[in-house]
Amino acid sequence: FRMKFVLLFSLIGMTLAMRDQSIAVTGKLMCGPKVASEVRIKLWEEDSGPDPDDLLDQGYTDVEGRFTLSGGTAELTPIDPVFKVYHDCDDGVMPGARKVKFGLPKSYITEGKVPKKTFDIGTINLETIFKNEEREMIVSKRSIRARREGGANAEMDDTALLEQEQKEAEEKRKMSIPRKESSESESDERFF
Repeated sequence: FRMKFVLLFSLIGMTLAMRDQSIAVTGKLMCGPKVASEVRIKLWEEDSGPDPDDLLDQGYTDVEGRFTLSGGTAELTPIDPVFKVYHDCDDGVMPGARKVKFGLPKSYITEGKVPKKTFDIGTINLETIFKNEEREMIVSKRSIRARREGGANAEMDDTALLEQEQKEAEEKRKMSIPRKESSESESDERFF
């Protein structure tokens, strides 16, 4: 009984220590001299421990290449916000899309569910070759349109991507919950 009592108070203490934190980012994307419209963008909170990464917000740039994303989550420690861009700028006919991520300054993290400050990342020219750039098999509305018209990037449609992301997020949540039975280890590859 004593062990259950200690465990209960530990869980209550951890729950009370969780705090809502949020961030917002705004900016403009270019592809050389042209605006980068309809480019897929995401705001993530990346975790280094067993806690799965949290998708805070996602969307597409507008017809002028502008965007604003915001979101928040409850964490014990300060969040590690990351802005990710999935694009085909200066990419030729390569399958999938270029994926680049930018760490956001911790000074723009605010307490509460709604951000009180917005980080202006400025104008980013996606022709740039970014260090640690990756490839992603999906992404912009333009790529979706090209796939529907039989273009070079015909991997899957956006609905399938969202379903895949939701399934992967659910699997990660299940993996972070302690289990009594041991199960085969699953791959921790991330496709976002």
